[in-house]
Amino acid sequence: AGFTQKILLLEGIFSSDELTLAAGFGLSLVVHSTVQIEMLERENLAKAVSIFVKINTGMNRLGFNSQDFPQAMQRLDACSNVKNITLMSHFANADADLPDSADSTITNPLALFKKITQGLQYPSSLANSATILRYPQAHGDWVRPGIMLYGASPMANIPAASFNLKPAMTLNSQIISVQTLQKGESLGYGYRFTAPQAMRVGVVACGYADGYPRHAGQYHTQNNSQHHQMQGVPIAVDGVMTQTVGRVSMDMLFADLTPIPQANIGSPVELWGAQVPVDEVAKACDTIGYELLCAISPRVPLKVQD
Repeated sequence: AGFTQKILLLEGIFSSDELTLAAGFGLSLVVHSTVQIEMLERENLAKAVSIFVKINTGMNRLGFNSQDFPQAMQRLDACSNVKNITLMSHFANADADLPDSADSTITNPLALFKKITQGLQYPSSLANSATILRYPQAHGDWVRPGIMLYGASPMANIPAASFNLKPAMTLNSQIISVQTLQKGESLGYGYRFTAPQAMRVGVVACGYADGYPRHAGQYHTQNNSQHHQMQGVPIAVDGVMTQTVGRVSMDMLFADLTPIPQANIGSPVELWGAQVPVDEVAKACDTIGYELLCAISPRVPLKVQD
């Protein structure tokens, strides 16, 4: 596509074929295992690659531990297919809901990283979104913003607006049908919502096949009722905040039109974006905003704005 900025494969390569392809495109690679080192030593690449050597400082997901790191670095330093080295790690709990005064979630792994890399003069990369926003002492030379690029918060209980983050994605749809329920009538699969009084409900053209979570909303049982009710998820219709009702279908979901008497077929709907924070939607769905932002289906038409 013509991009010339550094592009880093965060899990590195999984096969020799991928190594050849990555080298041809000038991609940078994370190296986190001896298997990847063996590939780099074995292949005859047309040009050397830049690598980020990952160190395990407690996440226990990827990376060399303190015992294996020195030998890994010796091999990589001697490898003709390697031209630039950056040292990296990843913090497991930078987004933890702990007071800073009692927070060892950064200080301990950061101290371990410094101990393992003592005396080495290489650039470092440590900070994900939460670390960027909360721990400037751990920024290093390269930072790795993820969820904050979408304008969403990496901390569950701190809104994005607190960091002056602005949403970069809006998921829009519209009302395609309006139903009027009488008191006691139910709707949707499993009758997961029963109208407490006469009300209008809008059918929105969006569902779990588009990436909107089927489990949206939390169930509770109404007193003196055999039906399960669902606490709604925030949604905006015609610019007015309301909530979803009932169970999400493959292609459709329901919105309570009680506060929007003017709403009708064709009324615009914001599922998340500038008015409806994706983090609030995620909280109501018992997940994180990142999952929603990454789960948009390929069938959803995308429009890129400057």
